[in-house]
Order: sequence, then structure tokens, then C-alpha cells
Amino acid sequence: MTTAALTDVTNEADHVDFLLYELDRAMIVDDDILPTDVVRLGSVVRYRAASAGERTIKLVLPREVDDARSYRLSVTSMHGAALLGLRPKQSLSWIGPTGQADSVEVLQVANSRVRA
Repeated sequence: MTTAALTDVTNEADHVDFLLYELDRAMIVDDDILPTDVVRLGSVVRYRAASAGERTIKLVLPREVDDARSYRLSVTSMHGAALLGLRPKQSLSWIGPTGQADSVEVLQVANSRVRA
């Protein structure tokens, strides 16, 4: 995901910085030992955001987002980066680049089984 963040340099550089910060705090583990309800790349997530209400999305790489109205959410977006590693009933709050507070709360997570 670091590569995705570094290659998704747009006018939303603050979002990429946020993802890089989150990745720096993250602990990398094998998918087979990660609980099935942890948000990761490819997860389908129902969440509530202070700034956007409730949504159901699939967390994907930037190149997999069809358009802004798609249910796919880029991991390099503020909400996408914030959701990584969370489980249902967990939330993350932050102050955005404009000084406005935002937060996400995970309501439900679905992940496909990882093949060995």
C-alpha cells in the first residue's frame, strides 16, 4: 500500500500523508492470522463518518475506483486510510488538513476467505 500511496500523488496530498502516517503505525501480519472482521484492502465495510453519514464500500487501490459515485473507496482517501485495521464498533477520529474534525466508526466488515 505504500507504493499505492506514493504513486497516487494528486491535489489530495494530505490524504496520502494521512495514509502514510497510518501505515507507519501499522503492524503487518499474515492474512491467515488476522481476524476475519478486521478492515483490510478488499474488505466490504459498512461505516458511519461524521462528515458523510453511513456508507457501504469496498476498500480498494486507487486504480480500482471507477468514479466518485462508485461504492469503491480508495485506500488513499481519508476515510479509506482511517478504516484500515479497525473492527466493528471501533472508531478513529482526526483533524483534517482544513482544521475540521472527522471520524469513522466501523459498523460491519466482510472479507472473502484467503486462499492458501
